[in-house]
Amino acid sequence: LWRDPAAIILIVFAFTFALYSVSKDIKTEVNNAPIGVVDNDHSPLSRRLTDALQPPLFRKPVALTAETADAALETGEVIFVLEIPPDFEADLLRGRKPGLMLLIDATAMTQAGLGASYIGQIVSNEAAQALGSPAAEASLPVRVVPRTAFNPNHQAVWFVSVMQIVLDLTILSILLVGAAFMRERERGTIERLLVMPVTPIEVALSKIIANGVVVAGAAFFSLELIVRAGLGVPVNGSTALFMACVAPYLFSTAAIGILLATSAGSMPQFALMSIPVFVILNLLSGAVTPMESMPAAMRAVMEASPTTQFVALSSAILFRGAGLAEIWRPLAAIIAIGAIALTAALLRFRAQMAKAG
Repeated sequence: LWRDPAAIILIVFAFTFALYSVSKDIKTEVNNAPIGVVDNDHSPLSRRLTDALQPPLFRKPVALTAETADAALETGEVIFVLEIPPDFEADLLRGRKPGLMLLIDATAMTQAGLGASYIGQIVSNEAAQALGSPAAEASLPVRVVPRTAFNPNHQAVWFVSVMQIVLDLTILSILLVGAAFMRERERGTIERLLVMPVTPIEVALSKIIANGVVVAGAAFFSLELIVRAGLGVPVNGSTALFMACVAPYLFSTAAIGILLATSAGSMPQFALMSIPVFVILNLLSGAVTPMESMPAAMRAVMEASPTTQFVALSSAILFRGAGLAEIWRPLAAIIAIGAIALTAALLRFRAQMAKAG
């Protein structure tokens, strides 16, 4: 690995700049969303509603007309258009129930859903305060007061940064270990292994441990220096327990890398085979979309993925401060999956060595 500068640069880049930039730049919450207002009322209340749409949730509202609103949505100038009808304030004062029209560019899927909820809350609160009437929930016999135990401001960077470490561990362990095996075959050194007093499992473990130690060390420094110090994400759980769980996870994913390497005919073929594997492992692991939103059959299949188990384990440790008593089930699953994958990889490798001999 030390003689492979490209691999070293990849490891450093993945756990530093790539992790920091992805965590800071990819946001799932509403932030600086462009919004336009069609004010057909021009009343104190309509101006109050417009002024209430403030950063950091929304940009300063753009004044639009009914004729220009559709064009602004189609060109992407705005995501939301709030249209206030004529006599809106007067109708409210008379006890009527006038309606507001909210146009949304739903291609911005995440911001569209959350933004519509925020705008609805802002309109309700401002209208109640302007008219001197109590908020709707104040008249109810029960009042719901939500309290967020972790990440109270719902900052995506707290979640994305940790999941990016999981993604980097997955990709690099598969690529580095698999590439090490492919280099042995392409350089012809696999024949030298046949005459050495080593077993296939010793050869496999040497590749896994050598690359795994480097990747795990990079993940530790990334968690401490980039996630904690650089991004300011509070990690509630035990870093030592997390790193102890990283080891069996790297064995599982590295075994997948060996299995792919023994199935590929060349390094380009191995790279192409690896791409759909770690893309599926990441996208369907619960790191990007909730497992509960997937079809039951897909959830059952992905339960056999070490990444799915590791995402659940990492979230429990780093977000909720869970101990070994809470995470032993996904940890045991990772070890079992890794043992199966490593056994299959060794059988393939042994068959290749016997064929070469």
